[in-house]
Amino acid sequence: MRSLGIFLVFIYSYSGNAQNQGILGSPIAEIRINELDLISFDTKDQLFVSNTSGDIYLFNKEGKQQNLFSPARQGRLDQLEAARTVSVFSFSSDLQEYRVLDRFLNPLAENGFSFSEVNLAKAATLGNNHVVWVWDESDMTLKSLDYLRGALIQSQPLNLISGSEALDVTEIREFKNRLFMNVPASGVFIFDNQGNLMRKIEVKGIRKLCYYKEHLLWLDGTVLKAISLTSYDILVIFELGTEMPDYLQIGQERIALVSDGRVALYPIPQALRSLE
Repeated sequence: MRSLGIFLVFIYSYSGNAQNQGILGSPIAEIRINELDLISFDTKDQLFVSNTSGDIYLFNKEGKQQNLFSPARQGRLDQLEAARTVSVFSFSSDLQEYRVLDRFLNPLAENGFSFSEVNLAKAATLGNNHVVWVWDESDMTLKSLDYLRGALIQSQPLNLISGSEALDVTEIREFKNRLFMNVPASGVFIFDNQGNLMRKIEVKGIRKLCYYKEHLLWLDGTVLKAISLTSYDILVIFELGTEMPDYLQIGQERIALVSDGRVALYPIPQALRSLE
């Protein structure tokens, strides 16, 4: 664990007199990190932020830095997840390894994929019961591993299911006992907890999967949209105005917009809270 590295991080707090930012109002704080990359909220609205070297920063809900984890092997992360109750998950395709940390950024498990019959992991996520889901691009299979036992649990070929010879999978993520696979050029595939395809959502171009209540949310330019995961109706939530973020993530009481190497933190607006 290295020092907090304050020289890399600049936090700007805004008063009520700050310029209005549309429906979101004025941000609580703005976080800037050199080579900012991924973000994820935990269940207490702490924000975990990675840079392109794989360092992971921890901020409290007011945007104040609390900690920093810097791995011995540097590499860009493809996945950063903190939404589970007790652990933080990271995955690097470049390094072909994943890591599980506790809430204070202490490593709990760190593994490569040599033991698991995975040849080219391009996406990975943490599931229930010590399971790690992996998209293996070498043979186009969705695999589940028990990371405690170091064992391959199952392997599901997807070339026939998808009807395509190539799937550019950018992210997989488990949400409420379902697995979501993001293929921006095609849509979002939904699987059950056994890896069986349930349906495909015909929404293209999602940068990062984001969930709130029973909805999957994404930005379409400056418009926040959502699709119900029960009825599959698509809703327009609100217009952000002139700001066009790269992507967003939502916690319990906070919403974070990522753009131009910065993270802007806001309270969740009523227009979003009203989602059922």
